[in-house]
Amino acid sequence: MMEKRKILVVFGTRPEAIKMAPVVKALEQDEHITCRVAVTAQHREMLDQVLHLFAIQPHYDLNIMKAGQTLYDITSRALLGLRDILQEDKPDMVLVHGDTTTTFVGSLAAFYEQIPVGHVEAGLRSGDKYSPFPEELNRRLTGVISTLHFAPTTQARENLLREGLGEDNIYITGNTVIDALLETVGDTYEFQEPALKKLDFQGQRVITVTTHRRENLGEPMRQMYRAMRDIVREFPDVTLVFPVHKNPAVRALVKEILGAEERVVLIEPLDYQPFVNLMNKSHLILTDSGGLQEEAPSLGKPVLVLRENTERPEAVKAGTVQLVGTSYEKIYKTTKELLSNEAAYEKMAQAVNPYGDGQTSARILEAIYHWWGWKEEKPQPFSR
Repeated sequence: MMEKRKILVVFGTRPEAIKMAPVVKALEQDEHITCRVAVTAQHREMLDQVLHLFAIQPHYDLNIMKAGQTLYDITSRALLGLRDILQEDKPDMVLVHGDTTTTFVGSLAAFYEQIPVGHVEAGLRSGDKYSPFPEELNRRLTGVISTLHFAPTTQARENLLREGLGEDNIYITGNTVIDALLETVGDTYEFQEPALKKLDFQGQRVITVTTHRRENLGEPMRQMYRAMRDIVREFPDVTLVFPVHKNPAVRALVKEILGAEERVVLIEPLDYQPFVNLMNKSHLILTDSGGLQEEAPSLGKPVLVLRENTERPEAVKAGTVQLVGTSYEKIYKTTKELLSNEAAYEKMAQAVNPYGDGQTSARILEAIYHWWGWKEEKPQPFSR
């Protein structure tokens, strides 16, 4: 008879919440596991939107976010808060996700309490510890601390093996973001945002844009926005929809370069549900986000990544994503090609998404069973 065990799931940002929601639901439904949730809320409002959407009620909420917070603030406040939670809750395992400061600090706090850590979305690497910053090093440090590594792809597994991590504790699971996405997108979805309700998705080709990365602030973003402006001017059947990040530096540049343009729709950041449904109705995605490189291809939407490198090379290799950097010339030229060349567009739109099939959370649960000795056979790895 299996003894019931407790797992504490730790996250702090909207992307983590989206990707951990399916895992939390799978754990909550398992009769042999008590699932507890702790949030640092290093993002507050955006995190709460996702908790509400997926009906997740945290057992612990550190509420650490404050105006003008730095990495020092997030790290120290989360570490001390998680210390108290772990000492009170005494879980048998801690699960963290991805690459945020909460991820690294959550794994470090668990290590200090000698609690095994499972790392969801393990093994992604850009190869440059300052890009994305601080996410790349957060991933590497979490990988060193973690006991269980839930790698989304074969490439992620190879990265972990190359760093000397044990093969027996690496499980190829796919990415949980596809689980969340498939639960949330619907062809009959109706927008509540007035600007989106007015859009002509049939008569116009909608390009959805997101930008927020620290390393792109300043001149790189200026070049991105100039390229977008000129594309809209050149193609009268194109509308640009831009949920603008709340960073004042981003907003100032967006207003300066795109604010007066016709067929450029600037809106506030969207909740997860309307955003993924906007992607589903879009023609093309331009982004410097990490997660969108995984989500949009599941919807058959080509993605142009506005970064010099990516920790998600599988999508580039599969052909669903192109890495176009931050220069005006490359962004303008590549976007124009996809808008003008139907064959080039279809080649990207029809490529197979290498990241998931909607069953990742079930594989993670199987992997935990295997590691605890509750299941003899190691689960079959995800493959595409």
